[in-house]
Amino acid sequence: MAHAYVFPGQGSQFSGMGKTLYDSNSLAKEMFEQANEIAGFRISDTMFTGTDEDLKKTNVTQPAVFLHSVIAYKTLPDAKPAMVAGHSLGEFSALVANGVLSFEDAFKLVNVRAQAMQKACELNPSTMAAVLALADEVAEEICAKVHNETGVVVVPANYNCPGQLVISGSIIGIEMACAQMKAAGAKRALVLPVGGAFHSPLMLPAKEELAAAIEATTFNEPTCPVYQNVAAKAVVSAASIKANLIEQLTGAVRWTQSVQSMIIDGATHFTEVGPGKVLQGLVQKINKEMVVDGVS
Repeated sequence: MAHAYVFPGQGSQFSGMGKTLYDSNSLAKEMFEQANEIAGFRISDTMFTGTDEDLKKTNVTQPAVFLHSVIAYKTLPDAKPAMVAGHSLGEFSALVANGVLSFEDAFKLVNVRAQAMQKACELNPSTMAAVLALADEVAEEICAKVHNETGVVVVPANYNCPGQLVISGSIIGIEMACAQMKAAGAKRALVLPVGGAFHSPLMLPAKEELAAAIEATTFNEPTCPVYQNVAAKAVVSAASIKANLIEQLTGAVRWTQSVQSMIIDGATHFTEVGPGKVLQGLVQKINKEMVVDGVS
């Protein structure tokens, strides 16, 4: 029996996040103040009192979710993960939990990632869409068909759980793919209110900027395996972790496959650490026999 800790990504934010931690725990308060100094502004204030619109901005959302997750993890009295994973942005939190990155270095990288992705979104107007109740293979074929016939970018981006896939690409590419997926039997193909085409080739400008920052950062050997989004299997080498983290920005989040690999490798208990309960729901949809809980 193995205990896995998993960390949420962008989209799990909410106004007031982290305030209880800040008010009730001296270590949490110290870490929030350290983050404010690194960020150059009081991101804690935005988290605690900002509006939903404030927290939807990529360059605010990502460091905010990271902070909440890592500080919640650091204040746990006896966390001893046998394995870790994070959904997209959450992978940075997972790499703090297994000792690969320091809190300070990871927060700096998350800031670089958020700013670079914001710029990429502004450079290439684009979007994402959730596709429900359609086989992954059919969605993949439609994305490839639209791309091959028109040249527009549209790719599978998030394999969240069986029957729930998110696609990413240009606005016209997403519109065309959604229409074909509905015709192929998808229950829904719904454009999401996001700032851009995350985990697609349209994030290449951001990938180049983030890669330079990652290469300049010290990565330690992990204390336990991390199941990275692009690999969907246990990774235990600092060099491989670094390479996969760079590829993640334009590669798919293979969450279904990652959780399945963790279960094959012995995971029986999943604890989501951070805002929201999204990953708890996804894990149970992937395998209903798993014990799931959360720490926020």
